[in-house]
Amino acid sequence: MLFKDKVVLVTGAASGIGKGIAEAFGAEGAALVLGDIDGEKLAKTSEELKAMGARVFSLRGNIANVDDANALVDLAKNSFNRLDVVVNNAGVVDRFLPVGEMSDELWDQVIGVNLTGPMYTSRRAIPMMIEQKGGVIINISSVAGIGGAFAGAAYTASKHGLIGLTRNTAWMYGPQGIRCVAVAPGGVNSGITLGGEPSALGNSRLGPQFGTMTRAGEVREIADVVVFLASEKASFVNGAVIAADAGWSAAG
Repeated sequence: MLFKDKVVLVTGAASGIGKGIAEAFGAEGAALVLGDIDGEKLAKTSEELKAMGARVFSLRGNIANVDDANALVDLAKNSFNRLDVVVNNAGVVDRFLPVGEMSDELWDQVIGVNLTGPMYTSRRAIPMMIEQKGGVIINISSVAGIGGAFAGAAYTASKHGLIGLTRNTAWMYGPQGIRCVAVAPGGVNSGITLGGEPSALGNSRLGPQFGTMTRAGEVREIADVVVFLASEKASFVNGAVIAADAGWSAAG
């Protein structure tokens, strides 16, 4: 098992890609620390993983809240006294809203969950990783983080920012044994919704782009990439952005 005696923290773990990532790490022997804002779904996922034989601790919270983010990392420390992998997966979308239609509230929510939250968890985890002389942070970005025609303004900005955070973290802490890598999924059958009525302009501009997808991915395909990148098999991969999109973004 790739992660026997290792501890893995996953945000947004109650459903979708996050749940798939937690399941994949659990199957590889990892002890799991899971966070999500949906406490009911998180509890159900935790019980399912325990039934598979995984060691699981979970905590409901909003990753955009610094106290909740810190508490999740502290749960790993207090439960296992180590933290080997952090997967910053939690994310929210923006109804394809262009900047001219963006509200302050939605902007703050998307940036908070998608970018500030990963900064909080990384900031809390890095001292522990330095002390144990190694660790891996995997940030789940998006093809929207490497282009401008995949989402609305807030989501696009947040995922570009997450890639910048990834690269800086990799450069700063690589000499101390910490790797940081971003995964940029394309369209995935994960059950995520737009969270409301999409922008008419955004939908009209982005719709044709979605029609160019080779195919939609499956949750397990993203989870497998994440597990590989977090493993020693990817020990020479740091600061990279790995598109997992069946070639969708290859057209530029």
